[in-house]
Amino acid sequence: MKLLGTMRRIDDTRGAVRVEDVYDTDIQDLWEACTDPGRLSRWIAEVSGDLREGGTVQLVFTSTWTGPAVIQVCEAPHHLLLTTQPGTDEEGQVEAWLTEEGSGCRMVVEERGLPGDELHYYGAGWQAHLEDLRSSLASDDPVHPGGFASDRPASDWHARWTDLTTTYEGAPVA
Repeated sequence: MKLLGTMRRIDDTRGAVRVEDVYDTDIQDLWEACTDPGRLSRWIAEVSGDLREGGTVQLVFTSTWTGPAVIQVCEAPHHLLLTTQPGTDEEGQVEAWLTEEGSGCRMVVEERGLPGDELHYYGAGWQAHLEDLRSSLASDDPVHPGGFASDRPASDWHARWTDLTTTYEGAPVA
């Protein structure tokens, strides 16, 4: 995956990261990879809770980020919007859009409300996640067979994130 991530400031303290890629699969398969708990656990997060629009879910990401999210929008198979850490000072949003593109499907992910001085970490993280999604679409096996938990990142994800962080540190912030 080439660098497709962008970072921008929202205000003096918060920012957003946007990463996208085109996958060699149809929109329904990509939607299921992004919304089905069994498929999500293969590449990005363990998900439990009320899996419907308006419901609250608990997430544990391969990066170790752990917390609640409210499903604000779930318009299959095109649009998903989550509010993370609702009602706290760390509240943010993760939004994904899927569109058919030729014989494949483009996915755009944007996370907003991030600490402005840490955007490069999040850009690297989302790029590593979308690379893991590509691997997950190619196999039914977990991308991280060694697992992950709230206190232990997936080792391959962490290594890739570390590599990408330097690239994102040098990238412009709009």
